[in-house]
This record gives sequence, structure tokens and C-alpha cells, in this order.
Amino acid sequence: MRVHLPNSAFLGTFDAFLRGCDFSNSDELVVTSHPDWIYIHPAIISMLASLSDPLSPDHIRVHPLTASSAPYLERMGLYAFLKIHADSPVTEHESAGRFIPIQRIVDSDDLTRFITEMGPLLHLSVRHVEPIKYVVSEIVRNVLEHSRSPQGAVICAQYYKKSNRISIGIADAGVGIMSTINRSYDAKTELDAIQLALMPGITGTTKREGGTEQNAGAGLFFTKSIATVNRNHFVVYSGSAMYE
Repeated sequence: MRVHLPNSAFLGTFDAFLRGCDFSNSDELVVTSHPDWIYIHPAIISMLASLSDPLSPDHIRVHPLTASSAPYLERMGLYAFLKIHADSPVTEHESAGRFIPIQRIVDSDDLTRFITEMGPLLHLSVRHVEPIKYVVSEIVRNVLEHSRSPQGAVICAQYYKKSNRISIGIADAGVGIMSTINRSYDAKTELDAIQLALMPGITGTTKREGGTEQNAGAGLFFTKSIATVNRNHFVVYSGSAMYE
């Protein structure tokens, strides 16, 4: 796999970022970056962490991170996942209310801790916080229940004070949505699988309409709906397909 960290990449340009990546060889990871400045969405940080997580240091090659923003990536915890060391120590500023470094979530206890830590980051009233907590909980639970990734979910978040905005990235290196959906349905393409996963009542655990008590197939549908109503940016990427 080859991943290039550009000078700027957010959800609006996520497809352009992905076109610059090569995921063909999952046995190794090569990371290059813009030499002067790296400004990327937490989703990209989480994705890169999840790709590197299963690999040994011998199978990860990171070209020198010379950008002035490289200390931010270290503070977010990416260096630890890439198994590299900083040339000089980074002052670890208090993260509460500003950002949440990369965390690995493998069970419900990890998820509860992340949701609790996320509260101060949102800078919102309780009624506005609950939908965001719901969205994060549903997506992470999908990973834990369906991805079959031993490393679970990888997640991080960043609050932007000027725009009063929070960006959250959740990723996993599991089997992918198509493999999960096709346990019960017959998606012909990875895009078909994503579209099925976003429909209410569709879950890879059963063909029964409306799912089961444990898996109602509504999590991603409600997440998409919440994002649409609030005019938020929501992106799902799996395999070679993306829904935006």
C-alpha cells in the first residue's frame, strides 16, 4: 500500500486523496507526504492508523515527515501507529475540549470511554450532543459487530474553534461492507453494498425485513439522515467505492 499525505485533504476532496493512494499490496505500507505542510481530516488520520495497525515495523516505510505540521500528527498518536519516532520531543498540550488523539476501540467499554471523553470536545448543549454521540456509537458498533477486524475501530476527532466545527474519523481494516452485506444479500458491486447498508432495515446478519432486535439495520441510515438534515458532511468509503 502507498499513501501520500497532501498539503490539504478533507471530506470534500476525499475522492481526490483516495485516487492518490494504492491499496493493492496489503503486506506493506509506504507513506509519503507534502514536504512543507500537511492539513488533513481526522478520517484520513484514522484510516492510515488502521492500515498500519496490523503491520510490523519491518513492513512500514515512512519517508521523512518534514512538514511544519508533523508534530500535530505525532500528538494525534499517528507516529505510534506508524511505529516511528519523532526527531525531537513534542510538548503534549492538554487535549480536553480541543482534540482526541487516535484511540483503538475493541469493546463496549472502550466505546463508553471515548463517548465520555468526546463530551467536552463538542461545546454544545445536551440536546445537540446526543445525536453526535449516537452517530459515533452506531458506526463504531457496526465495526465491532461486522468488520471482523482484530484491531477493532480506530477513531480520532478534532474541534475547530473558528468555525465551531467538529470533525470525526472512524476507520477499520476489516473485511469491508460488501463482504458483510453479502452474508444476507447479493450486492454486485461495492457501491451497491454501501447503498444497501445505508437503507433502513438492511443488515448483513439476516434477510429478515427490519433486521433483528440486536441488528435493526438502522444505524447508518439514521447517521446519513442526521447528516442530511443538519447539512453536515458524511462520507463512507469501503473497498473501491465511496458514498458522499
